[in-house]
Amino acid sequence: MPEVKPSLLPGALRPLVVCPDAGMAAELVGLLALGLPGAVPIHLKSYPSFSVLAQTVNSARTRLCFLDACTNREVAFQLLTEISTLAADVLVVALLATNDPDSILRCLRQGASEFLVRPFTPDQLEAALQKLARSRPPSRPEESSNCRVYCVMPSKGASGASTLACNLAFHLRRPGNGKLLLADMDPLTGTLAFQLKLKSSFSFLDALTRIGNLDADLWKAVVTPCQGVDVLLSPENPVDAAAEAGDPAPLLSYSRQLYGAVVVDTGGVFGDWNLALAEQCDDLLLVTRNDLAALHASQRALAYLEANGIERSRLRLVMSRYRPDAGLPRQEVEAALRLEVFHVLPNDDECIRKSLMEGKPASQGSRYARGVVQLAERLAGQNASRKKPLLGGIFGSR
Repeated sequence: MPEVKPSLLPGALRPLVVCPDAGMAAELVGLLALGLPGAVPIHLKSYPSFSVLAQTVNSARTRLCFLDACTNREVAFQLLTEISTLAADVLVVALLATNDPDSILRCLRQGASEFLVRPFTPDQLEAALQKLARSRPPSRPEESSNCRVYCVMPSKGASGASTLACNLAFHLRRPGNGKLLLADMDPLTGTLAFQLKLKSSFSFLDALTRIGNLDADLWKAVVTPCQGVDVLLSPENPVDAAAEAGDPAPLLSYSRQLYGAVVVDTGGVFGDWNLALAEQCDDLLLVTRNDLAALHASQRALAYLEANGIERSRLRLVMSRYRPDAGLPRQEVEAALRLEVFHVLPNDDECIRKSLMEGKPASQGSRYARGVVQLAERLAGQNASRKKPLLGGIFGSR
């Protein structure tokens, strides 16, 4: 196998091997002699305490660690956390006995940079080392000034916000606009995987927890392509994103570099996580209906957003599932909310039901699809004259 230049992997000539399994360790060390000629591995034959780990890493100045993640999974996962705390620039390769997606995913979430699965092969090790050589701390190109982030938020449940986000992403595609990302950032009840009949082992949480090591290969694995749009799904199991991920700003900043537009589907207005999304977007599409309950919820949502510093100039009130013969007319909604209705989407239950059954956006030519196309054109038209994005720095303003 081709060797990896030591200069591309700082500390590679003193790799740390934490591996109680003697057979696994011997198999790995033999391959390292081929992939990293001259490497002198430091082999810890048992899982070390934090103090021993700190002393070994600091004295050897190693920045490459191979960790047995299967002899004792819980201890290994704890070590992954400790290594990231001790030295964030140490690249950890998890050693696994089987190709188990759950174990791989958990290792990556705990901080592993790569993984190897037995039986270890030269090709497998070469691919892992080359990928590690390409990884860098978070130094990223400047954001695209043309990228717009559209955040779609329901004023209350069953407003049709997720349906709108899903369809808007596909209708924002225009020649010359670059690639488009549809991101399900609802960590509790995300439904885009169901709506589009998609499945992935990764979610936005995996991307956000590994934001410092994201590269083209990893990003390609995290997103799921669907009819020309990249889709970033929410976790299969509900999570507290605010507690586990903290701040979505780095992920949105990273997405701005890659796409011409980003459509973010959210679970609602309230809470730190949703508020952080609102702070980072360029246009916040607040989706409501024209019944009294939705109007009341919209009043509370607007008050909450304003109290937390979200300017009304960024708000686009979208009335979904509009029925002129039921509920309040448009003029009364605008008067009650003191906000212009930016766009009205017709009630088209049969079209939406069919699209859900087929796992596709609303069919071209339907009333709903025409309404979304008009909304996309309005958004594109009003943004054409804007030259400076609201998100200033690489990590936003939050």
